[in-house]
Amino acid sequence: MKSDVARLEAALGHRFSDPALLSSALRHSSVAAPGERVRDGMDFERLEFLGDRVVGLIMADLLLARFPREPEGDIARRHAALVSRRTLAEIAVEIDLGRHLELTRGEAESGGREKPSVLADALEAVIGALYRDGGLSVASGFISRAFATRLDGAGKPPRDPKTALQEWAQGRGLPLPTYRTIKVEGPAHEPLFEIEVRVDGHAPAVAQGASKRDAERAAAAALLDKLKARP
Repeated sequence: MKSDVARLEAALGHRFSDPALLSSALRHSSVAAPGERVRDGMDFERLEFLGDRVVGLIMADLLLARFPREPEGDIARRHAALVSRRTLAEIAVEIDLGRHLELTRGEAESGGREKPSVLADALEAVIGALYRDGGLSVASGFISRAFATRLDGAGKPPRDPKTALQEWAQGRGLPLPTYRTIKVEGPAHEPLFEIEVRVDGHAPAVAQGASKRDAERAAAAALLDKLKARP
């Protein structure tokens, strides 16, 4: 177990002075007893909440420095793509975070260690722990390294799929796309939304996401891909 922790700390670039913080970040909220806290009041969900804000702040600073002449709207679109659940889950896979997570047996057996929503939440919790243990410079160092290739390879600012789909429909004189929630599954702390999007005269597309917004964006992207693939 110690070797596993050391391997993760090496991937994070930080050795924790308070190992309990890292343990809390790796202990999924489904495992912890209600109200359970480590001594400084932090658990998985609170560290995840903190990490989400830390990632947002540091990424905003990195983007403003990298693209000093871009307008705020373009920076915002880059920011949304880089801090998305999908990107966070990809980085969690790159550092093999799933193998270190403490999950319930049911969650583990259902593929929780590979589940994007679980991995994205866990990475935010770990970043929150990095910030609490080492400060902003430590958290910034990890985020700068982890996102480096994505920042270096950034081309034009990405377009929001919902906006792109709306513009596609308007350009053809069609009504605006409509979105419908098909179902919401999973526990309250980890819901999974399934959304359908339709454009008049075309087959709909369906996608899932950890939030309604994420699911709508994924559905819009899926429908755009289908529409662009048509002859």
